[in-house]
Amino acid sequence: MQQVIGIDLGGTAIKLGLFTANGSCLKSITVDTPQPATPAAVLSQMIDAIAQIDPDNHSIAIGVGTPGPADAGGRVAKVAINLAGWHDVPLADWLEAKTGKPTILANDANCAGLGEAWLGAGRNFDNLILLTLGTGVGGAIILDGKLFVGHQGAAAELGLISLNPDGPMCNSGNQGSLEQYACISAIRRRTGKEPAELGKLAQNGDLEALTFWQEYGKDLGIGLTSLIYVLTPQAVIIGGGVSASFEYFLPSMQAEIEKRVLPTSRLGLQILPAELGNSAGMVGAAKLAWGIGDR
Repeated sequence: MQQVIGIDLGGTAIKLGLFTANGSCLKSITVDTPQPATPAAVLSQMIDAIAQIDPDNHSIAIGVGTPGPADAGGRVAKVAINLAGWHDVPLADWLEAKTGKPTILANDANCAGLGEAWLGAGRNFDNLILLTLGTGVGGAIILDGKLFVGHQGAAAELGLISLNPDGPMCNSGNQGSLEQYACISAIRRRTGKEPAELGKLAQNGDLEALTFWQEYGKDLGIGLTSLIYVLTPQAVIIGGGVSASFEYFLPSMQAEIEKRVLPTSRLGLQILPAELGNSAGMVGAAKLAWGIGDR
């Protein structure tokens, strides 16, 4: 039985899974990301972990999700957020040289989108958007069943679209981006509370928390309006840590989309919570690996 390895490289942990062609995970492990997470140290840790998860060397390819953009060919980690000294790192070449297995890279949010499209909330759709609400706001676009990365590999930075031209400055250089209203630090700035705390308060009927989630959903709905008009997806999937409170911001988000988007552009649109949680990136990386392992 053929197998591939999916790897999700994060700032604190590296998750690896061994997957069959139908998406069954035969084995998974999590190892610490070395600190400082220099390219050489991360490569060494990955090689050790690959030997642990696939001691008999049965896997035919490797896919890796990295916390930042990869080049269009899936060879080079251009920048990796929260990792020390990462700039134009040829990680695919390095892993191929060490393991002898064809390797491909993609941005971690793109991998999460692929994972959800393959085995999660997006499995019944050919055209979808994934929005991840966490430390930042990431995204992925699946068009006609394929991951859309644009001609340079950096497409689908969905959190960086403009929401309010006079809003807070964003690290991207944009002002008032969707991320500045929807990420965890934005929620703290707006409320002085953590998303999980606001979720608990809403569950207990706290009016202030419920009002906040209503406003939050409205902002998300406005941001998604632009994306829906451009892409007319069949589904919008909401993931990331903040999505734990999905039920509290869904009604206002949906109402905003219905108010702003012409029915012809949102016919049959479904808005769904992500299903794969923290394993989405690893699953999507495995799906990427199947794309090259099949060649």
